[in-house]
Amino acid sequence: MIGTFQDGVSDAGQQAAVSGEGVLGWFEATVLGLIEGLTEFLPVSSTGHLIVAQRMLGLPEGNASNTFAVGIQIGAITAILVIYWRRLFDAARTFAKPSDGKPNLLGQIMIAAIPAVVAGLLLEKWIDANLFSVNIVAYALVVGGVLLLILERFLKNRPKTIKDRTIEDLSAMSYRSAFYVGLWQCLALVPGTSRSGATIGGALVLGLSRTAAAEFSFLVGLPILYGASLYKLISMRDELSSEMIMPFAVGTVVSFIAAIVVVKPFIAFLRRHNFVPFAWYRIVVGIALIALIASGHLGSTN
Repeated sequence: MIGTFQDGVSDAGQQAAVSGEGVLGWFEATVLGLIEGLTEFLPVSSTGHLIVAQRMLGLPEGNASNTFAVGIQIGAITAILVIYWRRLFDAARTFAKPSDGKPNLLGQIMIAAIPAVVAGLLLEKWIDANLFSVNIVAYALVVGGVLLLILERFLKNRPKTIKDRTIEDLSAMSYRSAFYVGLWQCLALVPGTSRSGATIGGALVLGLSRTAAAEFSFLVGLPILYGASLYKLISMRDELSSEMIMPFAVGTVVSFIAAIVVVKPFIAFLRRHNFVPFAWYRIVVGIALIALIASGHLGSTN
């Protein structure tokens, strides 16, 4: 399990601590929940930030840590359900009815989710065993930042005829394009890549506006993040202690509140700005992590 920083743990918790396992404290759960909510929908990788934060807090690597990091995404994605509930309700109401040939939002979301669901199920164990490390996160942050800079240059140099055909409304995006965005989402299986960064970037390449790309990125996260979180929690239920319930609830609620605060300002930011600030943030943080790892100040705590 995840290491404890609380006094007065139960006998079961003390026995777990002796074997290198323990109980996540309220403080750690709050910090991790805040990080998850603030970073989930920004192109900076929430999972990457959580992995680094867990190491800095002294929490050991392992399945329980991975499960907590994935599980509290329920809070962040529920914020999207609350913010966009009306659009989702309208899409559900008209899902089975023909709507003048325009793609249905729920259909787009489901189609875009397919590639990541298949890849995630096939690669889950290998990813948990090999990619949930600060080393992978550090290099993925740098590479992702460089790719965002390249993306911005690509978008800037697009011919005006293509820019004029930018898709501002998701109802104009084809199911095929939705599937292609789903393929881009598979890149986010590597911690540090950023699910939102991959999907927004893919949608921009396919011709969506920044706000439409961001909103679709948020919405396509609904089946992915709910599915991944619930699957992880169910598959790990025998290894999670009862002491994890309350910290998990705290982390989930905090991530929900933080995400509610972040989403709309981020959309407003994209109406006037590009991803260059996020790209340089990724590069600087990634390089700093690489330096900390090389100096021995940050690493595994197994």
